[in-house]
Amino acid sequence: MHHYLSPHTQLPTHTVSNQAKPMRTLPLWAADPALNEAIKRWGEPSESLIRSFSERVGSEEVVDWGWRANLSKPRLITHDRFGQRVDAVDFHPAYHQLMDLGISAGISSVAWSHLNPEREPEVNPCGHLTHAAMLYLLSQVEPGVCCPLSMTYAAIPVLAQAPDLHAELSKMTAPHYDQRSIPMAEKRGITMGMAMTEKQGGSDVRANETIAQSLGNDGSYALTGHKWFCSAPMSDAFLSLAKVEDQVTCFFLPRWTPDGQRNRFHLQRLKDKLGNHANASSEVEFDRAWAYKIGEVGAGVRTIIEMVHHTRLDASLANASIMRRAVTQAVAHCAHRSAFGKRLIHQPLMRSVLADLWLESEAATWTTMYLAHRFDQARTGGGEAAKHFARLATAVVKYWVCKRTPELVYEALECHGGAGYVEESIMPRLYREAPLNSIWEGSGNVICLDILRAMQRSPQTSLYFMEELNLSRGHHPLLDQQLNRLDSLLKRLKLWTAEEVSRGARHIGAELALTLQASLLARFAPSDLSEAFCQIRLQYRGSRVYGDIDPSVDIDQVLKRAHPLLDALS
Repeated sequence: MHHYLSPHTQLPTHTVSNQAKPMRTLPLWAADPALNEAIKRWGEPSESLIRSFSERVGSEEVVDWGWRANLSKPRLITHDRFGQRVDAVDFHPAYHQLMDLGISAGISSVAWSHLNPEREPEVNPCGHLTHAAMLYLLSQVEPGVCCPLSMTYAAIPVLAQAPDLHAELSKMTAPHYDQRSIPMAEKRGITMGMAMTEKQGGSDVRANETIAQSLGNDGSYALTGHKWFCSAPMSDAFLSLAKVEDQVTCFFLPRWTPDGQRNRFHLQRLKDKLGNHANASSEVEFDRAWAYKIGEVGAGVRTIIEMVHHTRLDASLANASIMRRAVTQAVAHCAHRSAFGKRLIHQPLMRSVLADLWLESEAATWTTMYLAHRFDQARTGGGEAAKHFARLATAVVKYWVCKRTPELVYEALECHGGAGYVEESIMPRLYREAPLNSIWEGSGNVICLDILRAMQRSPQTSLYFMEELNLSRGHHPLLDQQLNRLDSLLKRLKLWTAEEVSRGARHIGAELALTLQASLLARFAPSDLSEAFCQIRLQYRGSRVYGDIDPSVDIDQVLKRAHPLLDALS
């Protein structure tokens, strides 16, 4: 007699056990002590807003939007069915839902709400920090959508220099998202993109070949040229660079001309990128495209650098966010998965790895939030000290946080074993995303040379930066030694040749960054965290790989910081 199993009988081999639970929601606020403490210290007026935003962003619905936006890459539509050029990009609806969420919450405008006649006339004392916290939270769900939000935020201080663009400025600071490709005059809110680099120059924008020809005395020009990278090509307008009689100049270039005609702004193709799939990047052609001059002829780099200064802050924030999501996933996996008789999170060597990753993530969060706080101080009473500090620290932090992220994400992926290497996991998406911000707004070498430029052009910048670091003297003997080393290094620079200084730029950037992070943790973070950072990063010079920690270091105190996350997962 044959015995057959019912089709509903589950075989023992199909029973799933010893696997981590999927994280359908993210405890973005409750489980992030560094963000909590930074906001309570510097951004308390916005705490309830940030907390409410974190709950919405971490919800199952919004997390799902991030997945869907990434799975369906944008699609280029150059012409309609009748042969008319439309130069449009078709996105998954989830992308627009994320954009609406970010703009409605004020990610792109909260720092500049005083520039909108319909909003608060007073400067928000923690506007940049509020922007930073919300961008950091949204990036944990979908980093790509933060690109147009960041560029809109960063373009506002540039447009504020152009009195004739106040109508556009008020729409950029409005909390309204309108995805339609129609003239700006018909919209309540608009977004901004950027088109600077060209094939022959890349980061060397002075090698650009796009030309601008005057159309009269009202600031109008016709731009002709090709841009190799245009970020967020469905934005309503772009900041771009072109040459007026061989002098690099900044321009405001809308998708529609002031008289309601499609501008001669033609999308050539979308970039097929390693990651950042939800966001479109493109090559564009300007065929006598209408544009409006911002700033003086020949001052293009000086004018647009204000935008770059703010997008570099956001590049650091986005990577601190990627770090945070990666560490969250690693800790969550290890809390549920067992091997060799114990949960992974209780295995001594795994604990060393997780503690090191957590420490790096907290240092990045504290550093980027403090930098945003100094952006606020630079415009609300912090004076020259805050401006000089922010000038140098933005480059230092951008270089270091972005360089540390890919290695951290890889290590967090490895914590998952094979389960982290399959596309159903968030880890491959984070792994592909991790290198981007190190390239965006200046690769590592470009940023390190900018660090040197900031110090060389204004000796005050180095003085103010060191004054800030020296506020931490006396907190820890290892930190005092590091401050002395850095001071000695900066003095020795005066004896080096120009070639030696340039060749050592990465070393200088790393020393500035490590000292800054140690200084900030000593001043503001819990003492146990600061102690571990000084021992691991300063005494043992940074660990050759994550988890390479001397056994004498008390990592249990670092992992106690993960308890709110473990509580949220239980």
